[in-house]
Amino acid sequence: QVQLVESGGGLVQAGGSLRLSCAASGSIVSIGAMGWYRQAPGKQRELVATITSRGITHYADSAKGRFTISRDNAKNSEYLQMNSLKPEDTAVYYCNAGVLPAATLKWDDYWGQGTQVTVSS
Repeated sequence: QVQLVESGGGLVQAGGSLRLSCAASGSIVSIGAMGWYRQAPGKQRELVATITSRGITHYADSAKGRFTISRDNAKNSEYLQMNSLKPEDTAVYYCNAGVLPAATLKWDDYWGQGTQVTVSS
C-alpha cells in the first residue's frame, strides 16, 4: 500500500525558513508529478508548487522567489524549502504525488496526512 508521509513543519517567526519533506513508501513502480498544496483555516486547499519527474517546476505566485521544490527520485521523496516566511503562509501543507503502484499497475493520486506550518509575526 502506497503512503506519503510529510515531515518538517513547525512554528517559525516571520522571515524564517522551514524545509518540508515527503517520502513515498510501499511497492511503487514509478512516481510522476509531485507537488505541495496548503490549506489555511477557512480557506480552500491551494497549489503551492509542483515538479515533474524530469524536474520541471511550477510555482504559485505566492511562492515564487521564496519557495523551492525539489525531488530525489532515488528516494521517492520531494522537498519544499520555504524561505522568507510570512504569517499568511500559515497553513497545513500537504504533499501530493501521482504514483504507479505495483499492486494495481494503475496511476493514482496520493496525498500525505499534512503537516502544520505556523508563522508568527
